[in-house]
Amino acid sequence: MSGPKFSVIIPACNAAATLARALDSVLAQTWAAHEIIVVDDGSTDATAAVAAGYGEKIRYLHQENAGVSAARNHGAQAASGDWLAFLDADDWYYPNRLKWHAEWIARDPALDFLSGDYEYRDLSGKLLSRSMPGKASGRTMLDKAAGNREVVMEGAEFEAFVADHFGDTHTLSLPRATFLALGGYPLGFKVCEDVHLLTRLVARSHRAGVICEPMAVYLIHNASATRADPVRAQFENMRTLIALGKQAAGLPAAVRRGYASRLRQARLNLAYALVKSGRRMEAVRAVLPSLIESPSIASLRNLLSILKG
Repeated sequence: MSGPKFSVIIPACNAAATLARALDSVLAQTWAAHEIIVVDDGSTDATAAVAAGYGEKIRYLHQENAGVSAARNHGAQAASGDWLAFLDADDWYYPNRLKWHAEWIARDPALDFLSGDYEYRDLSGKLLSRSMPGKASGRTMLDKAAGNREVVMEGAEFEAFVADHFGDTHTLSLPRATFLALGGYPLGFKVCEDVHLLTRLVARSHRAGVICEPMAVYLIHNASATRADPVRAQFENMRTLIALGKQAAGLPAAVRRGYASRLRQARLNLAYALVKSGRRMEAVRAVLPSLIESPSIASLRNLLSILKG
């Protein structure tokens, strides 16, 4: 098969209950993956046994527990494909996820990276929502696509994408060489590591391909990092964004503006979580920097909202 060779990387930590579904979804692709790499991040359950059941259909790598970023980076270092795609072990692909990107890459190899729409579903399989219609950046691309499946994102359109991106890790495709040049996912962060990578990727990109139909499923469950402890998750989100901000001065103007918008929203999200936990003064301190850095009616309204609880 001519065209891009995709290495699909699946980090897995105690994922015995869901790994088979993720693997089966990759094996069912209408454009066959060049390889499927499972990186076991120090699992203590039957994850290794589930992976072993697939034999030579997959590559299995093991590492001491170091986090999802380290696992993805490990897989990328070991990959032999020229393009990378990622899938978390509790999510799954739809059959054309790789095909739609691969065929587009073959036609337009100048694309810097590709992304696309996906669905949110709960543990029962119920559809909760779609990503692109739920994000301002996604709605802009859907309007631009005017009913077509493919649309190119470029230039000033990257600002909204950085501010609130619609394409998650499992719909991102990028050249392995680009991923390695960026240094991969940042280590030491449990939340928002995908935004850290994506912002740096956008900063060096000119054109990105967007698929306007669902390509994969993001599973919503209460054990996820962002739902198990919302306050801690929002603090982690802020920590990652603040670390990213140390590089903001060197980013293109549209990307800097997108980052600033995302940081303001992250502060507000943290404040909301703190208010719900009865920590109103901490919530005020969380949003106050936004009013100081970017005085506006919106910033003042957010501060008053937090003061009122």
